Amino acid sequence: MGMKAAEIEKFIKDAFPDAEVEMKDLAGDDNHWAATVRSSAFKGKSRVQQHQMVYAALKGNMGGVLHALQLQTSAKE
Repeated sequence: MGMKAAEIEKFIKDAFPDAEVEMKDLAGDDNHWAATVRSSAFKGKSRVQQHQMVYAALKGNMGGVLHALQLQTSAKE
């Protein structure tokens, strides 16, 4: 099964319109992804809070359709 990069990016950008998102398929199976996400919404948030925000943006797909997502997040100035 899995999710395409564009689908994941759309969920993230719907939640964080100013987000800069870079996706990398780690295993070539649409199931193991690495994402780098920069958004001003992360300003003042801990890394854990930033990751929780991204997981929430995925609306329950994490751990189901999307098996693994390695995240790097940072706040935009």
